[in-house]
Amino acid sequence: MKPYTSHLDTFTRDNLPPSIEWPVIKRQALPELEYPERLNCASELLDRSVAAGHASKPLIWFEQQVWSYADLLQYANRIANVLIERFGLVAGNRVLLRGPNNPLMAACWFGVVKAGGVVVTTMPLLRERELNYIVEKAQISFALCDRRFSDELVAVQQGSETLRDLLFFGGEGENSLERLAEAASPKFNNVETAADDTVLIAFTSGTTGKAKGCMHAHRDVMTICDCFPRSILKPVPEDRFIGTPPFAFTFGLGGLLLFPMRYGASTILLEKPGPGELLEAFERRGASICFTSPTMYKAMLEQLPKFKPASLKKCVSAGETLPASTFEAWERATGIRIIDGIGATELLHIFISASPEEMRPGMTGKAIPGYEAQVIDETGQPVPDGQVGLLAVRGPTGCRYLNDPDRQHDYVKFGWNITGDAYTRDAKGYFQFHSRADDMIISSGYNISGVEVESALLSHPAVKECGVVGVPDEERGHIVKAFVVLRDPAQRAPESIKMLQDFVKAEIAPYKYPREIEFVDALPRTETGKLQRFRLRE
Repeated sequence: MKPYTSHLDTFTRDNLPPSIEWPVIKRQALPELEYPERLNCASELLDRSVAAGHASKPLIWFEQQVWSYADLLQYANRIANVLIERFGLVAGNRVLLRGPNNPLMAACWFGVVKAGGVVVTTMPLLRERELNYIVEKAQISFALCDRRFSDELVAVQQGSETLRDLLFFGGEGENSLERLAEAASPKFNNVETAADDTVLIAFTSGTTGKAKGCMHAHRDVMTICDCFPRSILKPVPEDRFIGTPPFAFTFGLGGLLLFPMRYGASTILLEKPGPGELLEAFERRGASICFTSPTMYKAMLEQLPKFKPASLKKCVSAGETLPASTFEAWERATGIRIIDGIGATELLHIFISASPEEMRPGMTGKAIPGYEAQVIDETGQPVPDGQVGLLAVRGPTGCRYLNDPDRQHDYVKFGWNITGDAYTRDAKGYFQFHSRADDMIISSGYNISGVEVESALLSHPAVKECGVVGVPDEERGHIVKAFVVLRDPAQRAPESIKMLQDFVKAEIAPYKYPREIEFVDALPRTETGKLQRFRLRE
């Protein structure tokens, strides 16, 4: 007997990897992860919140607007009705979302989910070529797009046999989403999806080239809400979340939309959150929990004296490793110990972290409740504590790539998710990041972590940003090269290179120092702030 599915369009189920290629999925790891076989995560996060008495409670703070839980429910219901009645969406159809973090994007996300669709949220600044790849890979028929970001998507539709309907919001016109939603019913009976029906396809942010589509089910969405925030973050209904990652980045989807709703809290959404805008919003809106990248915490330190973020209680960092120097500087300036963590689009959210009290500078943390992690060698055997190896993780979520057998085989080995990160673990179970596995620099037989060199450079007051990679060298195989953004560009000079080299030699083992340093105006980063080391190597 085939398992139940609500999907009339079976594309996602048909394009899952064979179950033998999946990692071990431990769904009974925690009692709170026991979900019914029929589950719609929109029902759990939105409808149940309203039914539980949160209808009039503020949910989204945005510019001069305040949306309550009931406001989001009604708007999402209207969008679900428009998608089905006007455009003929059937359960399992993929719907692309394009736009910055704002209330309408949140309503679109929940409207698609309520209607049984599969959400494919994209980074707002993706270009035609990147969007076209996603549309074709996920066979997307429908798109809901902020009108300010329409040009690239219109160009994609003109050349696509797949993308049938575009619906724009954030503007006027008879066929705008707002106009159509206004005429639709504010009531909707959510599609009774299976817990294992795919609800979202999250495309990776492209630090290593072409993006991969990661498929996650309704059960997975609820799982991330009941793991990291419950065990590590411990939010309360009075909390106001804030941050920088877009909804297309699963770090942002969880931290700025799903987690607040699961715990009856609220979220402050910013469309263009720079360090100054973030700090101002802390102060003006009374933010208490922040989700952003190490780069942003470092950038905010420079402007922090101008603000008084008295309401801020907890800070979460992910996306790239958090340097010990940034952790310590933030604690000195604010009294707050940043909660570091590592997650992956393939596993949906954070799986290694620690509470603020247990955080140790330079360490990522321990495997959070529900997940297991170990450091292994190339044969899948655990390595001794203190030895660098590959990070392997398993738990209630795991990697299932959209029609990508070669990459699925590379990512899942021995039943574990192999994240591609080189880590060590100590005797107390703390994990420490060393580099991406393919970023480990081997020079004259020594293994050198580029991230360790970056951390040393970043502790020098003259350095604003830096990226370290290995470059070929006839004598040593590879040498360490650093790309450095100085706080004062006028300091670019040969003597500055020697100054930084001598500084690194004094901070870490001398053989690790950068034998080449190139001063640059900026570093190549993804839209989520991750450093693209492959572009530095190019």
